Amino acid sequence: MTVAPPRPHTPHPTPETLDAPARAHLALVTTALVVGGFAIGTTEFVTMGLLPQIANGVHVSIPTAGHAISAYAVGVLLGTPVVAVLGARLPRRGLALALMAVFTLGSIASALASSYEWLVLARFLSGVPHGAFFGVSALIVSSLAAPGQKGRAVSRVMLGIPIANMAGVPAATWLGKTMGWRSAYWLVAAVAVLTVALVARWVPRTPGDRTASGRRELAAFRRAQVWLTLLIGAVGFGGMFAMYSYIAPTVTEVTGLGESAVPWFLLVFGIGGAVGSLVGGWLADWSVLRGLLIALVATGLLLATFTVTSQWAVPALLTVFAVSAAASVLVVVLQLRLMQVAGDAETIGAASNHAALNFANALGAWLGGAVIHAGWGYQAASWVGAALSMAGLAVLGLSLWLHRRTR
Repeated sequence: MTVAPPRPHTPHPTPETLDAPARAHLALVTTALVVGGFAIGTTEFVTMGLLPQIANGVHVSIPTAGHAISAYAVGVLLGTPVVAVLGARLPRRGLALALMAVFTLGSIASALASSYEWLVLARFLSGVPHGAFFGVSALIVSSLAAPGQKGRAVSRVMLGIPIANMAGVPAATWLGKTMGWRSAYWLVAAVAVLTVALVARWVPRTPGDRTASGRRELAAFRRAQVWLTLLIGAVGFGGMFAMYSYIAPTVTEVTGLGESAVPWFLLVFGIGGAVGSLVGGWLADWSVLRGLLIALVATGLLLATFTVTSQWAVPALLTVFAVSAAASVLVVVLQLRLMQVAGDAETIGAASNHAALNFANALGAWLGGAVIHAGWGYQAASWVGAALSMAGLAVLGLSLWLHRRTR
């Protein structure tokens, strides 16, 4: 009788043990999805810099043209759950392609809009794929990453927005002011078409989840931890927007610099976001809950610090970098936390993060503007931001208490 020799133990793969082709393939997949995030990040923020030109182009006032920004945010908020429910069974590659196709159509429609009403509708359509695309991107790269490396994989795929803030938004804004505001949306549409080609070429085909259903996805909203995590993002991340929404007048009125200094602050903000995204991946792989705690505390303290350092150029610049980095850490760990607590409803869990962050955008900008209009000055907006971060920390405390109780 022959006894078979014992099978050798094979350890779980890590980026160090994965072969070179596997690492290269993950890098290509990430690149394709980052390009899509770059297009989305560019279109989300470029409208703000071109409002006067857009208002003149569709024959409305600047405040009325600002409704195009709100329409995009509404598209994100409404589109995220709808797409997650309808696309739950679709292969992730196919869903990513469909979302980017819709985004391309929205960008082209924005460039061709002949009236205010059509522009608002086009911006709404452009916002619909936003949250779901980042969600499915996170699911794709996390499924390909080695065990213990999912946080870093997700953080890399989130780099599209900070890179857009560094390069895409300034370039599209310059193009829009030089060649007309429509050219900015044509640029975004071109990048979206490139994304479709890259995703089709590099993202692997995977079968859809036939066990998924809209009912199962919506069941995620029965979980208290899902709502608490969304609330952390909607409130805690709003702190950063309370400051960032008014960074331009703060630089000119409080720091005392000329308007030519504002782009440098925006560039540093973008660099901080890229650094924070990568740091957030490491923290998430270490501990998602500890990462949330660190990010919220750091964001709150740094926003409070900015109320003082905003008076001087270099300290203000450094604080803006740090605030952006801390807030970007928060985005990554929130993404991983939602993917954890959503359970089987991973599509809606992964996609809902950016819906909450867009709500945070509106909340922070509104509250920051309220205290400024009340006559408390631009520095008061950062105090509001610090308070919102601490409110998010309080929600996290409740989430941690519930987490320990259920365990």
